[in-house]
Amino acid sequence: MRRETGTYTVSTTSGETVKAFVPRPLPPSPPLDPDGEVAALIHRATLELARLNVASKMVPSPEWFLYGFVRKEAILTSQIEGTLATLTDLLAYEAEAGGAGDIGGVGGVGLGGDIKEVCNYLDALEYARAQMAAPRGLPVSLRLLRESHKRLMKGVRGESKQPGEFRRSQNWIGGARPSQAAFVPPPPEKVMECLDALEKYLDSDDALPAIVRTGLVHVQFETIHPFLDGNGRVGRLLIGLLLQKWGLLDSPLLYISLHFKRRQREYYERLDGVRTAGDWEGWTTFFLEGVASVAREATDTAGRLFALFERDRRSLLESSTASVAALKLLAALPANPIVTIARAVKLLDATKPTATKAVGQLVQRGVLKETTGRRRDRTFAYRKYLDVISEGTELAG
Repeated sequence: MRRETGTYTVSTTSGETVKAFVPRPLPPSPPLDPDGEVAALIHRATLELARLNVASKMVPSPEWFLYGFVRKEAILTSQIEGTLATLTDLLAYEAEAGGAGDIGGVGGVGLGGDIKEVCNYLDALEYARAQMAAPRGLPVSLRLLRESHKRLMKGVRGESKQPGEFRRSQNWIGGARPSQAAFVPPPPEKVMECLDALEKYLDSDDALPAIVRTGLVHVQFETIHPFLDGNGRVGRLLIGLLLQKWGLLDSPLLYISLHFKRRQREYYERLDGVRTAGDWEGWTTFFLEGVASVAREATDTAGRLFALFERDRRSLLESSTASVAALKLLAALPANPIVTIARAVKLLDATKPTATKAVGQLVQRGVLKETTGRRRDRTFAYRKYLDVISEGTELAG
């Protein structure tokens, strides 16, 4: 099926004349066909998301999975853009800096710039979710994306490229010069027209299933490429926000960037296939396959993590020497899988000797493992937990 997906317009940038692509508004025309293979994938992906939602509610605290899964997505989406930080790097930084939510200056930490970029993503996501949840907060909208982008780019590479503002100059994707570009997005004078149409689509009554619409919006956002930097991360963040907005997930538990990282070349080829050939079906199939497979993996991972924690909890309860503080610290580990003694003091609201004893008991039971080899300023990791949650985030050797 041949579609007219947009038009080309002549644009001049860096002294070169290029043909910039202006996408036609969503939905696709002729309409995307949600039957056959696509229908089966819609059913499968929706079912797997529902299973993941249920799994997240079958634990004492939703933060158990949310903490790790959100950070896994933050690492993966950043790795797609070339950062070298791993999930263990991020969690170790948070442990030393004061724990989850303390994502201020990185100061002196190895891979500092990359860690800061990942922390900024977490800050942007936290801001967006808080706005969506607040009675007078921002909905998923252009303003929410601008404010999220401002937080994403604060103090990192690209901070000089108009954080929180839609671009007023021509950009391009791939190639050192515009004439060598793999793709040239709309010229600056067309950006707001494209974005306004996208925002209207977000609030429209399109009959397509919400999960399909989520994929369409991601492509359209990436095609418009409205910021001078950070478009990929904002576009993938938008997927999580839309899954919440349209009631497919209660919280951002889906680390969809795992699918995009595993099949990164195809990810870009599918995006380009929509622009050059109108292949919305090909993109939608790719996207739904990713949602279904990653949601299933996330559900299985949640089960493995909970089973691991329960085994360790029973083991600790069977110990005649286990203290209340050790049990309390164990309960905090899913949201703090790397701890220092100072962090344990805060988590337990206890004295340093009490925290030190609790950490020692967890080390003795094989729950925590000391990772520095130092006598002072030691760090302890819930290694078995980290091994499970980190799958797929490793960097190629």
